Amino acid sequence: MMQLCRFGVHGAGNRRGEGGKEETWVRASGTIMTSNPQTVEPSKTVVDAARIMTQEDAGVVHVTENGRLTGMVTDRDIAIRVVAEGKDPKSITVREVASTNLVTIDLEQDLDEALRSMAKRQVRRLPVVMEDGRLVGVVAQADVARQGHDTQTGQVVQEISQ
Repeated sequence: MMQLCRFGVHGAGNRRGEGGKEETWVRASGTIMTSNPQTVEPSKTVVDAARIMTQEDAGVVHVTENGRLTGMVTDRDIAIRVVAEGKDPKSITVREVASTNLVTIDLEQDLDEALRSMAKRQVRRLPVVMEDGRLVGVVAQADVARQGHDTQTGQVVQEISQ
């Protein structure tokens, strides 16, 4: 059984290193997870969230309050819930646009469970949380594509995209 774990450093990864930026860990068993994702507090503005997305070259930022995952906001959320409605992104808070009905996994779940959950719920990202709700990482479709087996990657992408 392959376990999701941020401590596995036996294989390749996307480590950006020193600045606390994202790191993708791949264990010898084939487990993947991007650790230390950037977050935003719900009281920050949509502009703050968009700046983080720009800095991280990402289409999503996770929303945390007191270190615990409370939601996520995507570039699409901003486009549809703010820009398309003619709202001022400098005055709209992340809390107002973030999705809060999230599918998450914990560190004890294996990779197969994570992939099945992604396919079943058709999500491209699964936040990895501790029992207390603290965000420790993310398993993303992109991580699976970069580090997974070709057959596994194809199946996940196909099922998520249906």
